Amino acid sequence: MTNTSKVAVIGLGNIGHAVAANLSKANKAFIVADRNVEKAEELAAKLGKSAVPSDIASAVKDANIVVLAIPFGAIKPFISEYSGDLEGKIIVDPSNPIAPDGNGGFNKIIDQNQSAGEINAIALPKNAKLAKALGTLGAASLSGAAYQSPEKSVLFYATDDTNIDADVEELIKDNGFDPVRVGAINQSIRIEVFGDLHEFGALGKTVTASEAKAKI
Repeated sequence: MTNTSKVAVIGLGNIGHAVAANLSKANKAFIVADRNVEKAEELAAKLGKSAVPSDIASAVKDANIVVLAIPFGAIKPFISEYSGDLEGKIIVDPSNPIAPDGNGGFNKIIDQNQSAGEINAIALPKNAKLAKALGTLGAASLSGAAYQSPEKSVLFYATDDTNIDADVEELIKDNGFDPVRVGAINQSIRIEVFGDLHEFGALGKTVTASEAKAKI
């Protein structure tokens, strides 16, 4: 990220773990935080000196860019709890509004025409800016396709505020992917599960920047 930006990855499940592992390869300091502080400490020790473990409250205060790698249903309560310290910050939302269907698959848990990005944007605290990003691939591809060569794979993103495009794109590049903007938050549905630009939707796979241009 930029010299004045500090990234915190909140939540160290499959997505959070993958994002943290990718960021560690960029050799830039970032924060890892989880409800279980020991989990953050263990991951930081594994990833090396670029990863700084923290409790959640401190991470939110210290970071400029907060990656909420937590379940969709936990995001609105999280924003409410930490609203004061999230004011004016960039909140990155990788969430997908899905739950197991009991048959080995997943169902969407909001209206078919709604997106997690639009719902979470409504809950933003004062002057905070939301970017829908880092959730367009499953955890396995987010890890396995990072830093692909010779042509990188793409991570799509959406945001209402073009002033944060550079920060979001740098975060995506530091994860080892090429960033491709799909538009404002009202385009989030396209890059969430079942959307036409999601790995587990019509896209069906990772794509490179040249392939992505034909899909936008």
